[in-house]
Amino acid sequence: MTPPELQSDLTGLRPDLAAIVDWIEPGSHLLDLGCGDGALLGYLQDEKAITGYGVEIGIDKVTECIERGINVIHADIEAGLKEFADNSFDYVVMNQTLQATHYPSDLLGEMLRIGRQGIVTLPNFGHWRCRVQLGLLGRMPVSAALPAAWYDTENLHLCSLNDFEQLCTEKGLEVLETQVLNHNHSNGGLSARLFPNLFGEVALYRVTKIRGDQ
Repeated sequence: MTPPELQSDLTGLRPDLAAIVDWIEPGSHLLDLGCGDGALLGYLQDEKAITGYGVEIGIDKVTECIERGINVIHADIEAGLKEFADNSFDYVVMNQTLQATHYPSDLLGEMLRIGRQGIVTLPNFGHWRCRVQLGLLGRMPVSAALPAAWYDTENLHLCSLNDFEQLCTEKGLEVLETQVLNHNHSNGGLSARLFPNLFGEVALYRVTKIRGDQ
């Protein structure tokens, strides 16, 4: 696999998006939940001939997607994904969105109902800086990966990487691949690879249903 710091030079994308690109097979059918301005979908359409849709609640971001030529649905993903049939996509992506939803467990299940694989990125509340701020200062952590104060954050359900992996186990999901990055979305280095829950600030997961559950 191409290291994320090299991918960003090759793709012109942020390293976390470039890492996602590396996981997507050419010609795939993909759904991007909370797609933002459509940068990821736009690149995948141009360079990997994927087809698919973005779903975005922000009207300004929807407008940017349309200007990029992205098929985008203006909708709230928390209202449900019932309009999408089972296994209708090869991949369903949620980039820095799952922790900002009210019912992340339900949404993760829906991702793997409509997609054969899910790709999730999220900040790590188990990072050592978060532990120090909460343990020693007794205050909710603020960091480069979690920059907003507790009263001003969009994140509703923060978790550690161990927490997310436990949720995957409970839902019968297999983690196929993981990439751990630092706060500026570059490669997290050796310490993060060895001890991801302690030194990783942002993590990317590629998951699927365990075969017997499919």
